Amino acid sequence: MKVHVAVMELRLYAPWVHSLKEKRMVVKSLLGKIGNRYHVSAAETGEQDVHQTIVIGIAAVAAHSAQADSVMEDILDFVERNTEAEIVSVERELR
Repeated sequence: MKVHVAVMELRLYAPWVHSLKEKRMVVKSLLGKIGNRYHVSAAETGEQDVHQTIVIGIAAVAAHSAQADSVMEDILDFVERNTEAEIVSVERELR
């Protein structure tokens, strides 16, 4: 049996955020929605002390690489639709 792991890092820019408390609210909401909807692991993985930059890491395990890739594509679309933050960069890897 072969297991496929998909990893994605999203870097978002939220110009309206002016405090770490505001940022935590945005991040917590987004992580909760992603985790509940897609049953993947998601966490803030960088730039925790920078108010307007959000870095989120997401990992998913799947039986087929196409399935893992599809889930990551769906998550990316979901993030675009569910936050006002601008997606600055996306890094993806499939193992």
